[in-house]
Amino acid sequence: MTQPTPAVIDTLDLILLGTVGLGTIAWFARRQLADKLFGSSQSAASTKPVTPAAPKKERNFVKLMQQQGRRVVIFYGSQTGTAEDYASRLAKECAQRYGVNCMTADIELYDLSYLDTLPEDTLVFFVMATYGEGEPTDNATDFWEQLVTDEEPQFSQGGEDLAALRYVLFGLGNKTYEHYNAVARILDQRLTKLGAKRIGERGEGDDDGSLEEDFLAWQESMWPAFCEALGVDESSAQSGPRQATYSVEELENYEKDDVYFGEIGAKVKGNSKPVYDAKRPYIAPITSRELFKGSDRHCLHIEIDISGTNLNYQTGDHVAMWPSNNEDEVMRLASVLGLTDKLDAVVMVKAVDPAASKQYPFPVPATYRAIFRHYLDICAPASRQSLLPLVEYAPTEESKELLKLLATDKDEYRVKVGEAVRNLGQVLELAANGESSGSFASVPFDLIVESISRLQPRYYSISSSSKEQPGSIAATCVTLAYQPSTTPDRTVYGVNTNFLYRMHLQSQGQDDNALPVYDLAGPRQSFINADGYKVPVHIRRSQFKLPRNTSVPVIMVGPGTGVAPFRGFVRERALQKKEGKSVGPTVLFFGSRHSQQDFLYADEWSDLFATLGDDSQLITAFSRETDHKVYVQHRLEEHGEAMWKLLEKGAYIYVCGDAKNMARDVNQTFVKLAMDYGNKPEDKALDYIKSLRNIGRYQEDVWS
Repeated sequence: MTQPTPAVIDTLDLILLGTVGLGTIAWFARRQLADKLFGSSQSAASTKPVTPAAPKKERNFVKLMQQQGRRVVIFYGSQTGTAEDYASRLAKECAQRYGVNCMTADIELYDLSYLDTLPEDTLVFFVMATYGEGEPTDNATDFWEQLVTDEEPQFSQGGEDLAALRYVLFGLGNKTYEHYNAVARILDQRLTKLGAKRIGERGEGDDDGSLEEDFLAWQESMWPAFCEALGVDESSAQSGPRQATYSVEELENYEKDDVYFGEIGAKVKGNSKPVYDAKRPYIAPITSRELFKGSDRHCLHIEIDISGTNLNYQTGDHVAMWPSNNEDEVMRLASVLGLTDKLDAVVMVKAVDPAASKQYPFPVPATYRAIFRHYLDICAPASRQSLLPLVEYAPTEESKELLKLLATDKDEYRVKVGEAVRNLGQVLELAANGESSGSFASVPFDLIVESISRLQPRYYSISSSSKEQPGSIAATCVTLAYQPSTTPDRTVYGVNTNFLYRMHLQSQGQDDNALPVYDLAGPRQSFINADGYKVPVHIRRSQFKLPRNTSVPVIMVGPGTGVAPFRGFVRERALQKKEGKSVGPTVLFFGSRHSQQDFLYADEWSDLFATLGDDSQLITAFSRETDHKVYVQHRLEEHGEAMWKLLEKGAYIYVCGDAKNMARDVNQTFVKLAMDYGNKPEDKALDYIKSLRNIGRYQEDVWS
């Protein structure tokens, strides 16, 4: 029997994994590591600590809906919390404006085989984000395998169709990615094929444009279709008093040990050994060094110690770091809400609706300070829809008019909030004409919790090799600070990168008064120890992986911090070479501004590529050192014939970095190589590069 070539072996591996479902593999691994969840209902007065963990899986959501008199269920597949926020907003609109009883539901918690038992007078919403290269979010992988991947899904009554199902669909995506809104589009096709009927148009939000505006525009045509489907008189839609989503109670009596001061996961009880994951990140010791320092940015190499924990990673995975908001913004929002003097008061926050998908929005009881500092994303731009409920609490007629204008006029909002990157505290200050002290003190705190999303971890491509250093994760982080075009006198600071840079400066005995101030000690002093600082982390699996066969050639394109995962790839292949394995040609295209200023890991590449041998090379593009700017795609084209020969030998292509410009230009360059050296017409060249993507030989780890 003829042995398949290395490239074919890896293709077969990828096909097999695709059949099983990489998302499902990651999901099962995560579920095996997950903590036992708890979520028993408590009275608001209780001081028993609770984290917003999901309840145990309710298999039959239809039965639950019937028991609670719900006509609508809104499922969400969410990676960063936005889809979940949109689902909650839709549910509130259903109940308050149209009087329709509904429930929001984390799609991970329910058995969707019961979709065939829904009565015909009910409606199902799907609010689904697309993650990575057209993949479902982590919480939607089980559903995806059950309903989409399985060609002949079996439903609870033994049937194979969903003829009675009526559904509404909104997708969240980013047009700079190859598979824009793939999850929503594929799901729509699948449900239609199974006989279900979509109500209204499928909505698609573009995060590269204005996801919020896309969502609001979609609702304008969706609600009339919704009303018609449920027999609701749209003309009788109510705009009465706001119905609170959460109840808030300040506690007089509590046990201090039960209070959350910013901890992410549930407290460890007794002598049980904690399991660390996305629901309970590990507070890991870190060390840092500065890779370059410019006038407008800094780049840190962070080493994260995970030894002695259940955490493990594979080369190419992502590390999630949980940030803290800076004290300037904490005090700004506290001041404008009149909470400065009671930041350390302890409050219990819980959902009013006992059937809410999450009874607690964050770990409680907690202090106002902890909520602002660790639990709410107070630095994010305020959404247009969140501003309208605040109008009635404005202190003057002028401030009411301004808030109303920002909430209803998308152009005014775009200029003064969106492009200016103003968070809620800054918008309220603007409305109050710069007077921050207590100007919006009448705003109920539950409205603040409802209006601001939960603070999410920031993800970084891991820049180390798990084979070389399994107990330590490296990350490459450039500080983010910029002046918005509409308000050049203001500086917007990246939340996590400046938090890390403050830690780095303090560990070096330095300071920078221009940077925001952070509480570096963390909740209960948990971010510091005798040796330095710590940060909460967990691991997110990625499909961005080297070919299993080490002899397969690889072509990597990673300008700027896009080189991060390729540092791990190159180090791993150099290690394999030292171990005597056959390692194929390894080519890295790296680009930056200047060889003497921001050439990342310049001191490492020479020895690594010497180890890899003469058929491997580093090819650089320094855009500010020539009369005309030279980027990685230009270098790729210059070496086009050699790269095409590698592709003919089964080479894998990896691209990491900016999705909007660089990744697109690199893709077009590879298409051109197929035309120039493969003698393919343009349509065939496009199909060829697309086929490489489909079999996993063209992989991207990109962001916009």
